[in-house]
This record gives sequence, structure tokens and C-alpha cells, in this order.
Amino acid sequence: MWINNAYAQFGGASGDSGISSIVMMIGMFAVLWFIMIRPQMKRQKELKAMLESISKGDEVKTVSGMLGKVVEMSDPYVTVELAPNFQVKMEKAAIAAVLPKDTLKSI
Repeated sequence: MWINNAYAQFGGASGDSGISSIVMMIGMFAVLWFIMIRPQMKRQKELKAMLESISKGDEVKTVSGMLGKVVEMSDPYVTVELAPNFQVKMEKAAIAAVLPKDTLKSI
């Protein structure tokens, strides 16, 4: 009884509501794509390129915030010298950034 009155008051369900809901969903997906998905894909692409360009002698910052110099490289792993005669072997994915040359000398 109450539901019928509500439909009568607002004109009931019309054919436009189906089309408008589809357009609204497409619009929300487009906004989500341009605000969240596309920038994340761009960041992942840049990170992958940075990890592939790392070479022996580069100064790097790890995900945990440690700074060091790349001493040795194997395919999935990298050996980073954090202090004189103190080397740590870690995965390449643990490197957050490549620092400019001679950054560690100024610290």
C-alpha cells in the first residue's frame, strides 16, 4: 500500500532511469580511471624503468630509508654497501629511489 503511493507520487519507474544509470556508471568508471588507476599505472611503469636502470656504483635509497651504494648485482638481488665493510643483500624491489651522484659524501 505505501509503496504504490510512493510510485504514484514520483511518477513510477520510467524508461530513462535505466539509460541514466548506465551513463552514470560509465561516468563513475571514467572518473575512477583518470583519478586512481591511470596515475598508479604510470608510477609502476616509472618504478620498473628505474629498477632496470640500476647499475653497479649507483647510490640508492631503500624502502626502509637506508642509504647505500650498489656493490654487486645479480638478477633478482642487489648487494648494497651501507657503511664501510658492511654489505647487505636485498631484492631489487626493496630499492625506492636512485640518488644523485655523491649524495652519500655530503651526509
